Amino acid sequence: MPAVPVPRSGVDAMLKLIPALLTPDLLHSLALMGHGDRLAVVDSNYPAHSRHQRVHELFGADTATATRAIMQLLPLDDFVEPAAHRMVPDGDPAFRSPSHDAFEAELSRVEGRAMTAAPIERSAFYEAAREAFAVVHTLDAVPYSCFLITKGVI
Repeated sequence: MPAVPVPRSGVDAMLKLIPALLTPDLLHSLALMGHGDRLAVVDSNYPAHSRHQRVHELFGADTATATRAIMQLLPLDDFVEPAAHRMVPDGDPAFRSPSHDAFEAELSRVEGRAMTAAPIERSAFYEAAREAFAVVHTLDAVPYSCFLITKGVI
């Protein structure tokens, strides 16, 4: 019996160099974002739909995989410092998880230099994320795997 091809997103079948993970709606949001707009990349525990209008589900990915795909297209802002934030527990700004390391590794890989995401406590993250242009909701189950990325210019 011949192998049946695995269905993938329709995006990679029609466009070159676009990560297959990125949906047409997410691509549209990334294109609409302007310099200084923020994108939230959040874990499965984050209440995305109750807090935001523009939510993109990437349930086939964790936050590092989603970040890898997004950062192939999204320029990181180099006019603001920091251009990226990572959620930490309230009262514990020194907290680090493996997802924080993976996120920063993706940013560093794309930028070609060491990048760190500034810690932002959970309550403050929720407030800052309210202003995000869009939210990418992943299946990441690691607590505090939530990030804010500020879009730069090309």
